[in-house]
Amino acid sequence: MEELFNKCELCPRKCMVNRNIGEIGYCRASNKMKIGGYHLHMWEEPVITGDKGSGTIFFSYCNLRCVYCQNYDISFNCIGEEITVNRLADIMIELQDMGALNINLVTPSHYIPLIRDSIIIAKDSGLIIPIIYNTSGYDRVESLKLLEGLIDIYLPDFKYYNDKLGKYSNISNYFETASLALKEMYRQVGKLRYNKDGILVKGMIVRHLVLPNNYDDSKKIIKYLYDYYKDNIIISIMNQYTIIRKLEYSELNDKVDEKEYDEIINYAYDLGVRNAFIQEDSSQSDSSVSYTHLRAHETGRNL
Repeated sequence: MEELFNKCELCPRKCMVNRNIGEIGYCRASNKMKIGGYHLHMWEEPVITGDKGSGTIFFSYCNLRCVYCQNYDISFNCIGEEITVNRLADIMIELQDMGALNINLVTPSHYIPLIRDSIIIAKDSGLIIPIIYNTSGYDRVESLKLLEGLIDIYLPDFKYYNDKLGKYSNISNYFETASLALKEMYRQVGKLRYNKDGILVKGMIVRHLVLPNNYDDSKKIIKYLYDYYKDNIIISIMNQYTIIRKLEYSELNDKVDEKEYDEIINYAYDLGVRNAFIQEDSSQSDSSVSYTHLRAHETGRNL
């Protein structure tokens, strides 16, 4: 599979560089995997985390340049250590032995051929917990097809409806690209499936981070997702936008307005969305993120 690095078009940017001889494309990754770390993560959506945690592996580099990125050191500064395919397989087994409910691959798109080989090796070595593909949503359908049968849960972002907002990530064709990628992800994993403990073992969760002063765009994304997928996926409407430094886009230098976020949640509920997670207001300042299922709205949550 490493021959795919000879003329890299793994992601929609299609840089066509030869990563096997040291040429570097937009993501800046080489033909060797680099990770920023791995651990049991307790603050994902409850159906992923449960009470034991998600076995999260953070990959260095990224094919986007989101100005509000929360993993700046890993994605932009690209800190981390290079690892082999076999070492990644060992890490997956190690996380399973630690009690992880799943393996959570964060920002993996630029390493798909290597990750594919690692998953196969890990499964041959006794890996039985679900594999999560945790991505920005800016993925190429042809590359996702290489993972068919290996990924149990897709966890993509859906960042923008209006392509003009792609300027925040240095991209111009986000909506069309991400919507096609999500359709392929859903084709592979289908409707949601849970184990006896209520932990997700198959399906798709789509995350949308609400950005300050872009609230209408959030509503359009939610409507698109619900119109197309209904409650066959989970929509995670996130309120954890954090100002980490002053940005050139003045509209992003505000916090998400609490009333506007509540209006977005009410809008989703009125559309008919029920299979969704929302976040408490403290998510904007607290490293521990609290999720509430949207069905709580039916029991009198004051939004």
